[in-house]
Amino acid sequence: MNRFYDPDFAATGVLNEDESRHCVRVLRMAAGDEVEVVDGRGTLYRCRITLAHPKHCALAIEEQRSERPHWGHRITLAVAPTKHLDRMEWMVEKCTEVGVDRIVPLLCRNSERTVLKTPRLRAIMVAAMKQSLKTTLPQLDEMTPLTSLLGEAAAGDRFIAYCDPALPREQRRELAQVLHGHRDVTILIGPEGDFAPDEVAQATAAGFVPVTLGQSRLRTCTAALAALVAVHTVDALDRPENDNPAPQP
Repeated sequence: MNRFYDPDFAATGVLNEDESRHCVRVLRMAAGDEVEVVDGRGTLYRCRITLAHPKHCALAIEEQRSERPHWGHRITLAVAPTKHLDRMEWMVEKCTEVGVDRIVPLLCRNSERTVLKTPRLRAIMVAAMKQSLKTTLPQLDEMTPLTSLLGEAAAGDRFIAYCDPALPREQRRELAQVLHGHRDVTILIGPEGDFAPDEVAQATAAGFVPVTLGQSRLRTCTAALAALVAVHTVDALDRPENDNPAPQP
């Protein structure tokens, strides 16, 4: 079933102009067809088209239900944007598909990109939310200085992933080893030139635990996705049903 996004749908009962055009002109849907609408805040509406107008497509709500994120806790990913914008676009798309609550573009000492146009990234996130059948749109912050993020009184676990040449890989804990399932978590991923030493010191002083993401050197966008996958994997392994041994044949 085709899915559309309109944060104001509950108040209007009409799709916004962009979604109306896509529904009627692109998909050629007509009165009587069934569709789904999400508001980006966790509500799903199953509807039927009553007026197939390309600027204001009207719908009748037949069912409404809440579908909150399945992971059940808040995941914040703070990432220094990449030099090439297409890599950042890929990252926000894939992270939205996998599942994240907030993405914070970080401004760091070694950042290669200091200005970021967020409207296009939000549009990509909307498309990824619909494609992955989610009802909640992640929060996307404007470019944020690292010091500002460190000053937030964030709850839950906090980690900073970086390359430390003074500390051998085998002496660093991997993120998956120190994660606690089903707890709020904030993860910092640095720029392609990595965090500066004083930034790491500031982060650790603010309660962020230094971690590694494995034995390979990862690009910033890959590191962000790897960190997110680690969070969801630990969540899955920490579910109560995994405490029960598999039945023996």
